[in-house]
Amino acid sequence: MSERSNSIDRRSYLKLSGVAGIGTVGLAGCLEDTGDGDGDGGDDGDGGDGGDGDDNQIVAGTAPGFRPFEMNEDGELVGFDVDHLEAVVDETDYELTSWEEFEFDTLIQALNNGNIDVIAAAMTINDERREQIAFTDPYYSADQSVLVQTGGGFQPSDLDDLAGRTVGAQSGTTGEGIIEDEVEDPDYRSYENYVYAVEELEQGRIEAIVIDQPVAESFEANREVEIAFTFETGEEYGLGVRQDADDLREALNEGIAAVQESGEYEEITRKWFDE
Repeated sequence: MSERSNSIDRRSYLKLSGVAGIGTVGLAGCLEDTGDGDGDGGDDGDGGDGGDGDDNQIVAGTAPGFRPFEMNEDGELVGFDVDHLEAVVDETDYELTSWEEFEFDTLIQALNNGNIDVIAAAMTINDERREQIAFTDPYYSADQSVLVQTGGGFQPSDLDDLAGRTVGAQSGTTGEGIIEDEVEDPDYRSYENYVYAVEELEQGRIEAIVIDQPVAESFEANREVEIAFTFETGEEYGLGVRQDADDLREALNEGIAAVQESGEYEEITRKWFDE
């Protein structure tokens, strides 16, 4: 599948394919595919502009299918990350001109190729990603949950119970890493998008999914799945920028702080998480 998809105006999203408007891979956080390397944005360290020459114009990249952070509803890109980034950028001298949709595990490459200027995709801050991109200050904390089929026969209570089981996660995410590092001899299934993984779980083709807690709660409220247990990971999400984009990163950090202080962050959180 192509690494890059259609450009989207600030709030308008052209639905492509699949249940959530994305054909493959998505969360909460992603780096394996290679692109054509002909990025059309600037990489001068101060934010790009998709090639139109204005350093104050930036393009955001995300990976729909990670409810409630980013998803497609009736042809529109919506979610916590969408509202939050737009509020953050409004506090800066930058202008967010458009959104680009990618598979989650190609977002970092798209950023470094100059196709986008900031990643807003519930991406966990970790050392491996820091070797490739820079992160803003954290804007959200999340633990990991294990989803199972509602009323199903498999009810694990800890990670040891997943040993030898058919367990799924989205490629490139924290959930995938936990399965690979913490679960003994799993029958692991990698998915391009958590929506597809949940469908497989509902149909009994896999026994469990490891996924970020707020996303698990959203699926639990809307699908025939339930959270078996949640465990702390100390996981934090950040906005991603190129490593030389110091001005943009500093501006976004100031925007994150301003949105927190103004109370707008709380409003956005209540909207998407009913908190």
